[in-house]
Amino acid sequence: MTFDCDVLIAGGGPTGVTLAILLARRGVKVIVAEKDAAVHPLPRAAHIDHEGMRILQEAGVADAVFATSRRAGRYDFLNARGEVLLRFEGADGMGPGGWPVANMIHQPSVEAALRRSLDSQALAILQSQWEVGAFEADEAGVSAHVATPDGPRTVRARYLVGADGARSPVRKAAGVTFEDLGFEEPWLVVDVLVDDASRLPTANLQICNPARPTTCVLMGEGRHRWEFMIRPGETADQVSDDAFIETLLAPWNVKGAVRMERKAVYTFRARIASQWRKGRVLLAGDAAHQTPPFAGQGLCSGLRDAANLAWKLAATIRDQAPATLLDSYQTERAPHLRATIEMAIMMGRMVCTTSHWSAFLRDTKFRIGRALGKLPSGPPGYPPISAGMILAGSAAAGRYFPQPLSADGLRLDDHLGTGPILMARDDLASPALAPFAAALEGWLDAQGAEAVLVRPDRHVFGTGDPDRLRAAWQAAMGLPVT
Repeated sequence: MTFDCDVLIAGGGPTGVTLAILLARRGVKVIVAEKDAAVHPLPRAAHIDHEGMRILQEAGVADAVFATSRRAGRYDFLNARGEVLLRFEGADGMGPGGWPVANMIHQPSVEAALRRSLDSQALAILQSQWEVGAFEADEAGVSAHVATPDGPRTVRARYLVGADGARSPVRKAAGVTFEDLGFEEPWLVVDVLVDDASRLPTANLQICNPARPTTCVLMGEGRHRWEFMIRPGETADQVSDDAFIETLLAPWNVKGAVRMERKAVYTFRARIASQWRKGRVLLAGDAAHQTPPFAGQGLCSGLRDAANLAWKLAATIRDQAPATLLDSYQTERAPHLRATIEMAIMMGRMVCTTSHWSAFLRDTKFRIGRALGKLPSGPPGYPPISAGMILAGSAAAGRYFPQPLSADGLRLDDHLGTGPILMARDDLASPALAPFAAALEGWLDAQGAEAVLVRPDRHVFGTGDPDRLRAAWQAAMGLPVT
């Protein structure tokens, strides 16, 4: 049976479209089936970190996204009296990924840029108003039944990826269940257009007020967001009333400075799918996991899924790597994702305290911690990859490999291809690596290594002798090394 494409992606949001671009750049033919006619016009996600921006760099859209994004130097957790409980600084500084640590974005603009990039890929196409329904999987591929404006049709693909959101029909049809990680809180989200930025906060804020836990954050250029926890006994209709929202915004003194663009009630949840791969069906983004928004990692997690999955699908489809390579997708991503969710839950529980006594105890604990200098200066780090496609036992195996910038602002990845890269000390004088030689040599010195093999998703496969690294990679993958 002939194939209509190598990979059918259900869902044309940021995760699905990014995955499609990364696959197409690796020679994989892709169809993206998106049920809506156009990009959702209103904001949802508000933040992309430096790692997410690096993935968008590979997808060809980072400069466009950065141009309309904003940065806040501080992320403050304040109590009801406006006292600082916890402060994270330096979010506007450069992160290891070669972009600022935190970038506040306008999601529709990000999606529009991604779709423009997708349009330029000869091997990928986005089909709007296509909705993937039932499917049958066999040893060779997947036959998916798709509703289209021209009537039903069947699409034959080697693999099906469900990037179709939290309600994911693909996940449900595959019979994959969720593990509930124990966080569920209803919140009102209010997005505004800004007419007078001088009257708005310049830091991202969590107001840990038991009377009304509140979030206030920057978004992309010309926008701001408030989120208000819904109290017991309040209804979605009640809190969504414009007059009620006006009372919520009154303490911020922004009347006349902002205009409401969007209001929506969400239930913030923490869940992770039990299986991210079921034969030739895989899940990514919100279809595989959901996190509360307090750490700003929802969209970032989907982008990381795309970066991890793209090179592995391409290797199995184009380079005859064993299909078991795809089993490492969940093995590698799930521990990182769980740490992300745990951090978001920790932040959320700190914010969502509605008991005045509990809030008093929390405030006292943080006041003592601040006096003793025992509070963290930033969010806890995420764990490196500890199992999967790494050379276990070698220094830095599984860690995120930084992207240095040259003296004139060039970024390392723009001089590399889409495959794995072996960098030995003798290679640092090459035209591609010479602008970054000092930073790369410093990194090798820190590991006590002669060479590093960096995977396509910019995680370290291993360090050591270059010939040994090449042989280990080829044994694991059967793929050529750049």
